[in-house]
Amino acid sequence: MSDEISVAFAHPEARSRAHRPDGIADRISLRDHIVTVEIGAFEVERGIEQRLSFNVVVEVADVPQPLEDDVDRILSYDRLTEAIAEALAAQRVNLLETLAQDIAERILREPQAERVYLRIEKLDKPAGVLGVEIVREAGGARSERAETRAKPVIAVAGCDLDAVRRHYPDQPILLVPSANAPLPAAEVGEEAARRIALLAWDQAAWIWADGQSDVTVVSSRTEVEWGIAQGQVNIWAPMKQILDSPTPPKTLTTQSLARWISGVLEGEVAEQ
Repeated sequence: MSDEISVAFAHPEARSRAHRPDGIADRISLRDHIVTVEIGAFEVERGIEQRLSFNVVVEVADVPQPLEDDVDRILSYDRLTEAIAEALAAQRVNLLETLAQDIAERILREPQAERVYLRIEKLDKPAGVLGVEIVREAGGARSERAETRAKPVIAVAGCDLDAVRRHYPDQPILLVPSANAPLPAAEVGEEAARRIALLAWDQAAWIWADGQSDVTVVSSRTEVEWGIAQGQVNIWAPMKQILDSPTPPKTLTTQSLARWISGVLEGEVAEQ
C-alpha cells in the first residue's frame, strides 16, 4: 500500500515507470511548466489570474533508425508546451479536468505519442496545491470523434431555413439569434452592461425557438458540438461561450457573432 501511495503522489514519470516496469518505452517529459491564466468555475475566479503548474510525460513510439540527429524524426518537446498553449487559448475553462483532457488529446494527435501522463496543479489556493492527474492512450474514442465531426453552416435566425437546407444539404445548421441587443439604459459598469446585453441575446434565442419542435437551443461548447454531431438544427444562446472565451468577439451584432462562432467551430457562414 505504501508503494501505491508513493507512486500516486510521485511525478508522472515515476507513474509511467510503475505502469511499465520493464522500462521498454521511450519517454519525453516536461517538468514544472508554469503558466498564469484565468480559470475556475466560481464567479469570484472570473477576471482573476492563477498560476498553473504542468508536468507531462509522454511515452513515444520507437524512433526510426538511424536517427541521424534529425529533430523531424522525434516528438519535439516544443509540441508539449504548444499543446498547453493551444488548449488555454481555445477557450476559458472552469475545470482542470476539462483542460487536462484537451491537452492530452492534442498531444495524442501526434503520430509518435502513445500514452500521456499529465498533472495540472493550481499553485495559488489557500488550501494548498490543488491538482488533477490523468492518463490517456492513443486511439481514444473522443479524439476520433473530434477528428470526424461535421463542419456546421452558420445562419441567422429568421432566414429562409428551407433554402439554407437545400443549399447545404449535408451540413448541420447552427442559427445565430437575430437581435442587436441594446445596452442597458441605466448607468452600470462595463462588465454588467456586457452581461445584460448577452442575456438579451440568449432571450432572443429562446423566444425564436419557442414552439419550433425541430429547433433546439444550445449554449455550451459541449451542447453545440453534440447538436452538430446529431445533424439537427440548433439555435445558439451565446452568453456562456462568450464569457468562457479568452478571445470573445469585440462587438455584439448578429454578423459578428456569426463570424466568431464560425471560426470557433471551423464552420462557414451561410450565403443568404
